[in-house]
Amino acid sequence: MRAVIDTGVLVSALIRRQGTTGGILHAMRDGRFTLVYSTAIVVEIIEVLGREPFRVKYHIQSEDITALVNLIRLRGELVNPTHSVKMCRDPKDDKFLKAALAGKAEAIVSSDADLLVLNLFEGSPVLRPADFLALV
Repeated sequence: MRAVIDTGVLVSALIRRQGTTGGILHAMRDGRFTLVYSTAIVVEIIEVLGREPFRVKYHIQSEDITALVNLIRLRGELVNPTHSVKMCRDPKDDKFLKAALAGKAEAIVSSDADLLVLNLFEGSPVLRPADFLALV
């Protein structure tokens, strides 16, 4: 299965490795799905995890960020979105839809209400992390 995972889910997975979102990292590490991602998604992940208050609160080390990015590069497929997409209530979330379209993703995984409200995008379901894990 090919899936786009939003930043919030991946950040949560790094913080709560034993929780549902952590299970997504385990599934990705095990090769149970292919992560479809764009440069914009990786930049956002690095930016969020690199925020000083966030790093201090959750004890995030630079090695943790590097390990996550390396896992994404190892188990994922980098796509270069070329089509403009303006479907999401929050325009910042359109990058996930663009990546899904460019990478022919079979699912979009998010906990963000602005994405979940779509239910379906270009034939790909927008799923909560637990629902996605049940599929893979």
